[in-house]
Amino acid sequence: MSEKTALNIGVLTVSDTRNEETDTSGKYLVEAIEKDGHLVSVKAIVKDDIYQMRAVISKWIADPTITAIVTTGGTGFTARDSTPEAISPLFDKTVDGFGELFRAKSYEEIGTSTIQSRAFAGLSNYTAIFCLPGSTGACKTGWALIAPQLDSTHKPCNFVGHLLSRGQK
Repeated sequence: MSEKTALNIGVLTVSDTRNEETDTSGKYLVEAIEKDGHLVSVKAIVKDDIYQMRAVISKWIADPTITAIVTTGGTGFTARDSTPEAISPLFDKTVDGFGELFRAKSYEEIGTSTIQSRAFAGLSNYTAIFCLPGSTGACKTGWALIAPQLDSTHKPCNFVGHLLSRGQK
């Protein structure tokens, strides 16, 4: 059996109100990522502003050491929720199955309220980007789906080979 590959992952919290002390979702993601043997190489909190989000995510996807990014927040329907509009234009490819599976799993937990979730994912410059709702519960649900795909030993397939192929076109 092959050894699991540790990845460098960025965590971005999108919020107009949270700070490091009140960011329970970001804290959960950091703990879960590290518990699964990965390294959180960078963590930030940005306002729910399209251009601030794009600036941070663009910097991270240009960094060859960051292989994945997980965001929390800004995926709902309030006037300020703009994570999908900010991040999805940066994708080279979308991972449609992630949002579909997230909502299916979330339906088991919160019922039809999941219809308001705009969780989504994609690949950009050999970096996987997973965008989750802002609640800690949603981050737990999301990480349960993401973790196997960032595990190099997960069969029949995972994203690790795609993420580590940067520069091998």
